[in-house]
Amino acid sequence: MDVNVALAQWSNLLIYSAMAVYAIAFIIYAFDLFGPAFAGDTQKVEEKAGRRSGRSTRPETGKAASTAAQRGGAAGSGTTAVLDDAEATGTSGAGDSADGGDAGKTLDVRRWARAGTALTVLAAAFHVGAIVTRTLAVMRVPWSNMMEYALIASAVVSVAYLVLLRFRDFRYLGTFVTFSVLLVLGLCITVFHTPAAQIIPALDNYWIWIHVPIAILSTVLLFLSAIFALVQIVRSRSESKPWRGPLRFINALPGSKDLEKTSYRFAAVGFVTWTFTLVAGAFWAEIAWGRYWGWDSKEIWTFVVWVVYAAYLHARATRGWTPTRVAVLNLVGIATVIFNFSIVNLYFNGLHAYSGV
Repeated sequence: MDVNVALAQWSNLLIYSAMAVYAIAFIIYAFDLFGPAFAGDTQKVEEKAGRRSGRSTRPETGKAASTAAQRGGAAGSGTTAVLDDAEATGTSGAGDSADGGDAGKTLDVRRWARAGTALTVLAAAFHVGAIVTRTLAVMRVPWSNMMEYALIASAVVSVAYLVLLRFRDFRYLGTFVTFSVLLVLGLCITVFHTPAAQIIPALDNYWIWIHVPIAILSTVLLFLSAIFALVQIVRSRSESKPWRGPLRFINALPGSKDLEKTSYRFAAVGFVTWTFTLVAGAFWAEIAWGRYWGWDSKEIWTFVVWVVYAAYLHARATRGWTPTRVAVLNLVGIATVIFNFSIVNLYFNGLHAYSGV
């Protein structure tokens, strides 16, 4: 079957378009993260939110004010929740009339975050469009080489982030998500770039519809878990010693305990799906090569990933392991996933040399 060159070119053009929008979204999210609306000047926001809900607007003083400031983000609420509460109230009412020039104005403390999210939606649309057009160009499953795998995995990360925003305010992760997706797309059009072509005979098997999508899902879940683990580590430090200067936004993030729980949930589900990936790969190997396990380099490193995350789950349930140490083990796990996908595919010889590069 021939390749539709025009659609393949449209796919590449949509990738470039998505990268451009992701880059702008990344910059705007950074303005929100480092800006005063997120990390500073929260007392005025709290006062306005308090007036709308009938609470006292008198600012805390002395030791009480210091305690309240350092309490931001604890138990998953903190400044982010305060800002969202104020944001959800819409336009200011009569209670703001005593605030001088602010009377009748909209309290718009997270406008950068909203703009970043809107741009991320547009970038994700371009991103998904690139996958659809590439699929139509070759009329096969769009995950037969490294470029397509990374293209889909990064799109799932972006879409998953936007879906999660419907249930909870994770916009503080927008900077990290958009940068990561932008980096992966950059690799897709450079290091991992593979011209649109038909699937090679060795991969033309029904297991490609099962094994690879579950592997992509596992990669996305473990990656999201690692992002939360990284944020958890820096947030944990700020709970004992608040950050100053440009990094003061960390003090306003949700509490490290909540971040750790979220990270664990993603990793636990990712471990289950990765286990299925490992088992499904063995069944596919039996069909393709006549054996379930042959100590191929890809098989070995897929098992290494499984062992690291099994150790992570065990360490979390073991006394003596602090949440920070467990989070570090989580980061080691995602490092093995990245190594397995990139270095093993590109530089290790084996039967799984299907990178297309």
